[in-house]
Amino acid sequence: MIRPRTPPGVMELLPREQIAFQRMLDVIRRNYERFGFLPVETPVFELSDVLLTKSGGETERQVYFVQSTGALANAAADGEKGDGGSTATLPELALRFDLTVPLARYVAEHEHELSFPFRRYQMQRVYRGERAQRGRFREFYQCDIDVIGKDALNIRYDAEVMAVIHAVFSELGIGAFKVQLNNRKLMRGFFEAQGVTDPQKQALVLREVDKIDKRGADYVRETLAGPDFGLPVAAVERILAFVEVRSASHEDALDQIGQVLAQAGDQASETLRAGAGELREVLELVKALGVPESAYCLNFSIARGLDYYTGTVYETQLVDHPGIGSICSGGRYEDLASHYTKSKLPGVGISIGLTRLFWQLREAGLVEGIAESSVQAMVALMDEAQLPEALDIARHLRAGGINTEVQMEARKVGKQFQYASRAGIRFVVLAGDDELARGVVAVKDLVREQQFEVARSELAGTLRVELEQTRALAGR
Repeated sequence: MIRPRTPPGVMELLPREQIAFQRMLDVIRRNYERFGFLPVETPVFELSDVLLTKSGGETERQVYFVQSTGALANAAADGEKGDGGSTATLPELALRFDLTVPLARYVAEHEHELSFPFRRYQMQRVYRGERAQRGRFREFYQCDIDVIGKDALNIRYDAEVMAVIHAVFSELGIGAFKVQLNNRKLMRGFFEAQGVTDPQKQALVLREVDKIDKRGADYVRETLAGPDFGLPVAAVERILAFVEVRSASHEDALDQIGQVLAQAGDQASETLRAGAGELREVLELVKALGVPESAYCLNFSIARGLDYYTGTVYETQLVDHPGIGSICSGGRYEDLASHYTKSKLPGVGISIGLTRLFWQLREAGLVEGIAESSVQAMVALMDEAQLPEALDIARHLRAGGINTEVQMEARKVGKQFQYASRAGIRFVVLAGDDELARGVVAVKDLVREQQFEVARSELAGTLRVELEQTRALAGR
């Protein structure tokens, strides 16, 4: 007999955990749609030559290729060869490793059928051959939004994306959070002012700076001033001071931008000035969109990968649980689909890695609602002869908007209560001969540990009120 087990790197949930996960998906979807984003789904696999548009890169080394057993058998039998007579060609299909490359293909393919700016959201699983370890997954949900422009895209959309982030995490109710904001042009301009003008060297410097939290400032200082980089000590100190900047308020954020420009003085490059201007405009628009100052700040250490993002970048963290890391990230990019079309398609977007986030929240005890079931009521059955009445009660409850299960076999009442309790069902409806004769039902509320009677015709309305009151008290 084969021992049942899941492969490493997947998250498989029990029903009530799955309900909590699904509710988070619903909250994210609802808020994406409130801001006018349109749903898109792409196939779980793409053509390999379309998906692997670039060579190298850690992500692409984690790609899962897809080959049917039938195709393998036919190839072996026929001695098939790939293009150029080589038998070493890659399989035709590969599983998507993110949602951005499929989006680029989608927009390029349907460019003349879409209205621009194109506002899309996508919530699907992606696949990466990650090394198996706690909290790292090979199959996981990403929940993305992007706004794609044709030839140009106004900076105002960068601010709107921040408002979406705030709306999503406010409704998720997982604790205080802060969207940390930076601009890649500002960073590039600052590095140029320190004598680091080569883009590749900028990337290497940033990679070292990113180690401050793990290795400490002294390690980074010695590395940047050492033989591998050879930066002047004064420049190293200015870089370290720059990446440590965190704003404390909206006005402080504007002041910090002003200080960067003041320090550069007449030496401020066009890149630096452009980044500062974009950052200021985003901050002012974020305030106008009603995002509270407590929910955002500048963080000049955020870059999100030097080879992809070109302007605004975001990372979101839980204030009381910084160890969880970024719960939502993204930014502005110059051209989404240059590998597939000659059209220039700039965009801005964010991604929520929901599987990893849910796993971390669950580990920290921050997921609400795991004790609840999506089934709100259960109609008990104490006598086989009463089954038609039990089914009728359930039918009216469902028509009244109450998710209802019926016990299809008569059992002892205690056993039925035990079942409902373990399943997380709040209300148990009982209708014996006496209740049926009087046109009422008895309702056991397993949360409040109370029992009451209600007219059968008023049952659905009564339970709806009880559920609404509970949601209101919980702030949901």
